[in-house]
Amino acid sequence: MITRNDIDQAARRTAGLIRKTPVMAADRDPSTGQVWFKCEYMQHTGTFKARGALNRILASKERGELRADVGVVVASGGNAGLANAYAAAHLGVPATVFVPEAAPAIKVRKLKAIGATVVQGGSEYAAAYQAAVAHAKQTGAVYCHAYDQAEIAAGAGTVGSELLEQLPDVDTILVAVGGGGLMAGVAAAVEGYAKVVAVEPATAPTLHAALAAGEPVDVAVSGIAADSLGARRIGDIGLSVALRCGVESVLVSDEQIVAARSALWNDYRMVVEHGAAAAFAALAAGAYVPREDERVAVILCGANTDPATL
Repeated sequence: MITRNDIDQAARRTAGLIRKTPVMAADRDPSTGQVWFKCEYMQHTGTFKARGALNRILASKERGELRADVGVVVASGGNAGLANAYAAAHLGVPATVFVPEAAPAIKVRKLKAIGATVVQGGSEYAAAYQAAVAHAKQTGAVYCHAYDQAEIAAGAGTVGSELLEQLPDVDTILVAVGGGGLMAGVAAAVEGYAKVVAVEPATAPTLHAALAAGEPVDVAVSGIAADSLGARRIGDIGLSVALRCGVESVLVSDEQIVAARSALWNDYRMVVEHGAAAAFAALAAGAYVPREDERVAVILCGANTDPATL
């Protein structure tokens, strides 16, 4: 469980190390009302995950857990690996990243360029996760979960507290969900101030299924956004915060995600990955319909994509 106090602590810990990403007003569309984009895809490594990685590794260093010889380890489809590799390099310690075989080549190349040791294996995130946990136990490396760790989620939540400073009268925040770290952090950061709507691919509905079951459950994972929203189940932190804060879940199709990503490029020249476009797809496709006077912010959370596919 995380609270606004955890997010505030993360903000102080990472101050000066993360970018304050801009908020941009979207063109006014009568069907969607007042909409703003939180341009988090402009963060270090092209993803919000740099916030959580820095918070987790810095907190581990404060507690004396971070060893210079073995550093950190993470399992990731790409983005969490990039963030933790970046944070580790910033602190001068090694990073080992376990990724599924299907991880996009562009992300693997970036991981190696940052200096991480990359180990590929397994068809999806779950296999990489098991290998990373085993590595942490064997070596003593600090394990950095991709989403279900309090310090990771709290760091991600600084996106929400930052957004409140930039747009204090926002009513609703749309955020894409895979394992739920970003959603949990944002919901905790804006609790009592704004509503959070979780947007998930219909092909990987982790939170949607958990809300229906009353607990985290495994879901089948596939689809165009699986490289970044491909967790098999929602994290315990994600579900607990979603229940506490009344987070609503809506689903979008692959076709709607592709169309939203294209619209962001064609209309705004924003280059985002499919997972990030999922949040905007909820508005563009009508999966979430705001009130006429509702002030909506869409978090565009990642840009690690192949521009040729635009």
